[in-house]
Amino acid sequence: MKIPYFTPWLTKEDGKNILKTLNQRWLTNGPNLKKFENKFCSLIGSKFAIGVGSATHALHLSVKSLGIGPGDEVIVPTFTFAATANAVEYCGAKTIFADVEQDTFNISPKEIQRKITKKTKAIIVVHYGGQACDMDKIISISKKRGLKIIEDCAHALGSTFKNKKCGSMGITGCFSFYPTKIITTGEGGMVTSSNSRISHKICMLKSQGMNVLPSEREKKGKWRYDIEDLGFNYRLDEIRAALGLSQFRRVKEINRRRINIAKKYNSLIKKIPGLSIPATKSDRNHIYHLYSIKIEKNYNLTRDQLIQKLHKNNIGTSVQYYPLHLMSYFEKKYHYKKLQFPNANILKDKILCLPIFPTMTEKQVKFVVSKLS
Repeated sequence: MKIPYFTPWLTKEDGKNILKTLNQRWLTNGPNLKKFENKFCSLIGSKFAIGVGSATHALHLSVKSLGIGPGDEVIVPTFTFAATANAVEYCGAKTIFADVEQDTFNISPKEIQRKITKKTKAIIVVHYGGQACDMDKIISISKKRGLKIIEDCAHALGSTFKNKKCGSMGITGCFSFYPTKIITTGEGGMVTSSNSRISHKICMLKSQGMNVLPSEREKKGKWRYDIEDLGFNYRLDEIRAALGLSQFRRVKEINRRRINIAKKYNSLIKKIPGLSIPATKSDRNHIYHLYSIKIEKNYNLTRDQLIQKLHKNNIGTSVQYYPLHLMSYFEKKYHYKKLQFPNANILKDKILCLPIFPTMTEKQVKFVVSKLS
C-alpha cells in the first residue's frame, strides 16, 4: 500500500465549475470571486473578505495595510512556516520570535508579553494544525498594549475559539488555499476583516494601488484612475475562485472527515508507548489540518529513524515545523540562535505529521499505525 502525505479532494463538479469559467469575459475580478468572498464572510462572520493569490499575499497585505515598516516590530511564533515572518520582513519591520506551548504548538501568551517593547506594533498568531490559539489571553494583552492582531489561519478554515471563528478575532484573518489546505484553489488565499478602512486599503494594494478597477471604469465609461500607493499584483483570478467556490460548498464535510480520521488515529496511537497524540483544548475545536504526533524518549526509534521507516513502507510524512530562529536567513540577520526558545527547540526533534486527507480510508489509517508499532 502507498499512502501519500496528502492528496487534494477534487471532484467532477469542481472540474465542471472551472470549465464554465472559461466562457466568461472577465477572467479576473469577476462574479466567481465576488460569490466566493461573500460565502467566506458568511462562514467567518466578517464584514469583508478579499481574495488574493496566496496566504503569503494575505499576510503581507495585512502588515502593509497597518502601516508597519522600518523601526517597527512584529511578534511572530518561531514554530511556523516562513511566510508568517516573511510578511514582516517584506515591509522592512523587525521580526520578533516568540516561543510556543509544548502541547498545542501555538504561540505562548506569556512569551508574547515578554517580547513586547515600545516598538511593537502587532502580533501575528498562527492557529497551528487547525486548533485556535488562546485568544482570550492574547486579545487581553493586545488591548492593554494597543497592539493589532493578525490571524494566520492557513490551517484553520472552520476552527473556532469559544464559538468564534478563526479569522474573525483579529484585525485581519489570513487563509490559504494551497493544495494541502482545507480547501484548495491550487494557489490562492483570502483576507477577512471587519474593519472597512483596512479592507479598502488591502483591496487597493492587491491591484497595483489602483483606486478604480478596469471593470468599474468600463461600467462608468470613464478611463481615469489614480495610483494611491505602491501596490502589488496579488489578485485571485476567476478560474481559481471558481474552484474555491466549488470546494467551499463541502468545507463542513471536509472538516468532518478530517475529525473522524483523527479520532481513528487517536484511538490506535494512544496505545503505543512513546507516542503522544495531538492535545485538544475544551474551549476550542480542532479540525486537524495537521495530525501531529510527538515522539517521546521512551519510543524505540528517534523521530528521524521513524520517518525513514515510514518512507520505506511508502508512507508520506512531514515535519511542521523546524523553528524559524534556526533557519539560515533569520539566524544570520538576527542571531536568534543565541536566544532561548526551549519549547520550540525540543519540538523540532519530536514532532511528526502523519498523512491526513479527506478521502483517507480506515484501512489506510490502520496501515499507517501498523508501521508505528
